[in-house]
Amino acid sequence: MKTSKWYRLIDKLAPVWLNPNIDFGVDSQFAHVSDQFTGNNPSEMPRIVPFLTGATPQTDTYFVEKNKTIANKTVLLRNTDQDVLDFIAQHLDVNSLNTAVVASTTVYPLTDINQHVDALVNLSKTNDIRFINKFFEAVNAKLHTGDTYIGCLETLVARRKRFPVAKVPVLGTIYFALDFLFNRIAPKVAGVKKIYFFLTNGKSRLLSKAEVLGRLVCCGFEIVDYRNVKGLVYFVVRKVNEPTIDLNPTYGALVKMNRMGKNGKMIGVYKFRTMHPFSEYLHNHILQLNGYAATGKPAGDFRLTPWGRVMRKYWLDELPQLINVLKGELKLVGVRPVSKRYFEDIPEDIQKMRLTQKPGCVPPYVALNKKASLENAIESEREYLQAKLKCPYTTDTKYLFMAIYNIVVRKIRSA
Repeated sequence: MKTSKWYRLIDKLAPVWLNPNIDFGVDSQFAHVSDQFTGNNPSEMPRIVPFLTGATPQTDTYFVEKNKTIANKTVLLRNTDQDVLDFIAQHLDVNSLNTAVVASTTVYPLTDINQHVDALVNLSKTNDIRFINKFFEAVNAKLHTGDTYIGCLETLVARRKRFPVAKVPVLGTIYFALDFLFNRIAPKVAGVKKIYFFLTNGKSRLLSKAEVLGRLVCCGFEIVDYRNVKGLVYFVVRKVNEPTIDLNPTYGALVKMNRMGKNGKMIGVYKFRTMHPFSEYLHNHILQLNGYAATGKPAGDFRLTPWGRVMRKYWLDELPQLINVLKGELKLVGVRPVSKRYFEDIPEDIQKMRLTQKPGCVPPYVALNKKASLENAIESEREYLQAKLKCPYTTDTKYLFMAIYNIVVRKIRSA
């Protein structure tokens, strides 16, 4: 590397180092940067591209090895404020030589990391990353099991607060409705998404917290923490395994969910979407975080969309299950098709009886007019399964008419 490139780098970074308002947390020896480099020995400036923001394979960025700590902290201070730094500091040492900091929406700075780092911080919003899963997979490849990745995203709620037009009646509603259609729906519609990415290159996409966290879990990470800081959601994840290659991500309005069928066979149950994309990867996280609600479903489930809650209340999301009925995988009435995780949490006697029957669309607690709760759901299933074993030919018909009466006359709604 030529001496002139050294001085160009020094000229670029010296104003930051010499800023008296920045506390580098190290000795003042760095204040006289120009005195430290004579430009006569290339070994004085070993290459550490990943520790500087915006680095690309074409960037010849060199820096003294002992100054990697100051480079990390400089990048953080120049791109974030103290509240964000405080949150990051709770999970990793930003001054560690093994902490890399980038501000990138492409994988190029990651491919230029030639040494092992045990923590990686990306200061750019996930909303601006064109190929999100590919980026997360590249992060995964650079880390070892147990290493940490920290990033951020902007949610729809945060975006509304950022734009003053949100406070204008009618106009604000129209603006964000169009924003939602263009930056949220268009990227997920076949055919239309090609035009969208051609026009935007994936910048400023509308993303939900559930989708980004779900993508991270899909890409081999475990969720450690997430918090709203200065209008952005900052997340902390830990690598636990290799990425899952999901060839059929649930983007569309119609989703197919893996559920336990008769004899333990896994079947694909159809439903209208009520959750954000990639939400299925967060099921275990939600249960570990909040457990089950009184309704028998995961408590504090932020994966649900506002319109999804309405659809669930009136069972509209379950209409596509008629496809499973026609395929012979479900009945109209019976125990609900559940995930393998939920199946493992129910009593053993119900597990054994469940495996002898096809699941159904309308659950027993509706027919028995019991309040939606985990205990009532389990007890209703036990009562139904015992009746089904005694009277296999008439039980389903009886329960179907009881359910219709309770839904129409007694106005029972889904949990």
